[in-house]
Amino acid sequence: MMEKKNVKRTRIAAVRFTAAEFTAIEKKFKGTTCRQMSEYMRSCLLNKPITTRYRNESLDEFMLEMIRLRKEFSAVANNFNQSVKKLHTLRQIPEFRYWISSTEAQRSELLERLEVIQKWMDKTAGRWLQ
Repeated sequence: MMEKKNVKRTRIAAVRFTAAEFTAIEKKFKGTTCRQMSEYMRSCLLNKPITTRYRNESLDEFMLEMIRLRKEFSAVANNFNQSVKKLHTLRQIPEFRYWISSTEAQRSELLERLEVIQKWMDKTAGRWLQ
């Protein structure tokens, strides 16, 4: 990996902008990976490459839907879990024992599938947010 030289900059070039010009420059700067405005301006003036951030806006709606689905999945799993726990308190009634055991298997399967979906959604969101 190449190390950057620590160059001491001693020369100043002052440039005046209108408010609209400065706003436009600032907007472009914020869309880059440059850490400082001076770094961005030097790169522009010296025709150096500038890395810009790219956002695929078509994914915005998809991601909003995915976030909503994650919340719903979590709520469904939580509600189902609470229902099963409540049923476990009613073990003395024979009909509930059968229902509890059959529901327990469904619960496990539902939670496993929700976990797989949630991991996929987390992975997709992580890739998209980079």
